[in-house]
Amino acid sequence: MDNQANTLTGQEWPVIKIIDGVCRMPEWRMAEPVNFTLNNSEQLAIVGPNGGGKTRLVNILIGRYPLLMRDPEYDFRPSQKTMVSDNIKYITFLDAYGGDNDRTYYLQQRWNRTEMDEATPTVGDRLEGIFKLTGEDTPERRALQQRLYSTFALQPLLDKPTPFLSSGELRKFKLTETLLASPRVLIMDNPFIGLDASTRDDLCELLATISRKPDLQIILVLSKTDDIPPFITHIVEVSDNIVRPKQTLDQYPHNKEAQPPHVLEKDMVQAILGMPYKDNEYHTKEVVRMNGISIHYGSRTILKDLSWVVNNGERWALVGRNGAGKSTLLSLVCADNPQSYACDIALFDQSRGTGESIWDIKKHIGYVSPEMHRAYKRDLPTIQIVASGLKDSVGLYVKPNEKELEVCRFWMSVFGIEHLCNRTFMKLSSGEQRLALLARAFVKDPELLILDEPLHGLDNRNRRLAKDIIETFCLRHNKTLIMVTHYENEMPACIDHRIELIRN
Repeated sequence: MDNQANTLTGQEWPVIKIIDGVCRMPEWRMAEPVNFTLNNSEQLAIVGPNGGGKTRLVNILIGRYPLLMRDPEYDFRPSQKTMVSDNIKYITFLDAYGGDNDRTYYLQQRWNRTEMDEATPTVGDRLEGIFKLTGEDTPERRALQQRLYSTFALQPLLDKPTPFLSSGELRKFKLTETLLASPRVLIMDNPFIGLDASTRDDLCELLATISRKPDLQIILVLSKTDDIPPFITHIVEVSDNIVRPKQTLDQYPHNKEAQPPHVLEKDMVQAILGMPYKDNEYHTKEVVRMNGISIHYGSRTILKDLSWVVNNGERWALVGRNGAGKSTLLSLVCADNPQSYACDIALFDQSRGTGESIWDIKKHIGYVSPEMHRAYKRDLPTIQIVASGLKDSVGLYVKPNEKELEVCRFWMSVFGIEHLCNRTFMKLSSGEQRLALLARAFVKDPELLILDEPLHGLDNRNRRLAKDIIETFCLRHNKTLIMVTHYENEMPACIDHRIELIRN
């Protein structure tokens, strides 16, 4: 690697170059040898369908998947850092939910504040630690710190332990942490998901500004092609585990395949509508009733005097900026939040705290959320992940019978992942994992469907497929929907009610 300072104005060179790359391990290999070049004048987006090989390509670029015969070539000048890991920083999809090292996280942890160790570092501790770790406490980096704090509204979060952050707040924290590390190449997996519209615009503007620095290359890994920001200069499409030739941003839109208005096959529509109804369903006029709900954590007020009624058959959009309390509200409905038993809440006409267990409640609710995705780190066969929805568990501790497995296979086929039945969950792409968790939410044919950012990480086609499934499912009798998303175009057509939470 050549670390000499670049003194030639206008000089161009490949920062990362791979020629006919083939991974040493067969299970890591692409369908064809990889040829890839990122020049110092380029800002790149890697796009492609879920399971198409985008993450596999990034793992090759950063050296996580070593190659046979010929290693990737790196030229990080003018950086004086010698390690690839110091020059390339990669925010993965899982980083948005706590990271690969967050092994102790469990689904209800975010709301169990009393269980947190006092030594758990806060957001402020973690971000200040970056300066100590790198030894680069300069006025320029402090100015970047202040801009990041302003862009992501981090000041009120600095004294919060990271397990208590909402999914959107956690993404802001991880982006700030990585940008403060002054990488030479910054790779971000779906950086805009989980962020409210205003923050997405602010992040796009910030990335456009820092992309003009001569010593920074940005690579965005995007499932949503409509998320490609204008500062991107080139596109690399990865599909069927083949790295396609690089195109300019101007060339790419002409090659995009238009999505049909609906992608769920008619026979699948009829199969969903024709499913037999269960004998033990709740049939109540009111599905959710909350009276004067207030939630406090220390000096913070998350929800204040909230009253809300969800009637049978209604389809609600729950909206609000990051940190407004949306996931906290849903945690009360699902009884994942211990404060729910001190609140005036009735579910299916049963008042909370009158003897029903958390499992009685969950039998009638299908649920998916960023917190659930964060908690699912069991490398079980995917059909067992789907089957865990029948048992309301994270992991599968009771063996499903053949009839239950047949139902699981049906919903996996609905979501187009039946071929992944026996592949283990942690071997799936993030988008495939989200489809599996969606199938898990539908598998017990719930009366109440709670979908918190359900389309995270899905490509254009799978987003349309998931919306088709939601809309079809809601045509069935006795079905109620509550859905959270920060993208208005992700709202299903069946939405007929809306509640907005305002951040205190």
